[in-house]
Amino acid sequence: MALLGHPCLLMASVGNDAETYINQLQNVGVDVSGIKFFEDEFTSSFFVSTDQQNRQIASFFIGAMGRASEIHFHEQDYQQVKLAIISPNAPDAMDMYVDECQEFNIPYVYDPSQQIPRSTCNTLRHGIDGAYMLIANDYELELIKDKTRLSLDTLKGMVKVLIVTRGKEGSTIYTEGERFHVPIVPVERIADPTGVGDAYRAGLLAGHGQGLGWQEAGQVGSIAAAYVLEQVGTQKHNCTKAEFAQRYFQHFERTPRLETFFEV
Repeated sequence: MALLGHPCLLMASVGNDAETYINQLQNVGVDVSGIKFFEDEFTSSFFVSTDQQNRQIASFFIGAMGRASEIHFHEQDYQQVKLAIISPNAPDAMDMYVDECQEFNIPYVYDPSQQIPRSTCNTLRHGIDGAYMLIANDYELELIKDKTRLSLDTLKGMVKVLIVTRGKEGSTIYTEGERFHVPIVPVERIADPTGVGDAYRAGLLAGHGQGLGWQEAGQVGSIAAAYVLEQVGTQKHNCTKAEFAQRYFQHFERTPRLETFFEV
């Protein structure tokens, strides 16, 4: 999001080993004032092994993430928050953030992802009911439907926007009775699929936050995802806004609204 010039505040718990990484985030424009350091913890670590068919086995060290519930929206300038993103975190923190967003009337994206298997029916329903947006990949959506016993139509009715990512098939955006299909874009190479979905979310939300329609915002997400797919490492990619715009216009229609978004 920061690479696209969209303001974003990171609320996270980190350990005593995170200073270099936090500086890197700050250097690309991420507001890190919502980060809390815990000197008696190490930062959470995620390790993933990927085979030639892009199947993955992951392992995770929770570390400072276990302290995420010690960070609160009331500690931030929450009245300036246009949209919060509740992504996989310590389960108690995710539940707390849902409650706080609802209490402070902060629109939020509910993105339970890897924590769906650990979540109860009631937890998932509570997170979805009141969310502005629910986002999941096709496998995660089936888990949500199974755990909550809610149909696709019911889920669409509970949120303003439901987004389902579908790998090579692109993504589908359901909103207020409309359905948008967003295709993927060609990549120079497939290096590492880890983080592709997160990049899609970042691009889409940056576009939506700056006034693009859902089709256009989704296409921005597809371009962002392509950059990550081509690199080993979830945040090893880099591009200027002009380079991003050039790649976008190679694959999608050029409009005045997009020229304003990309500042070209």
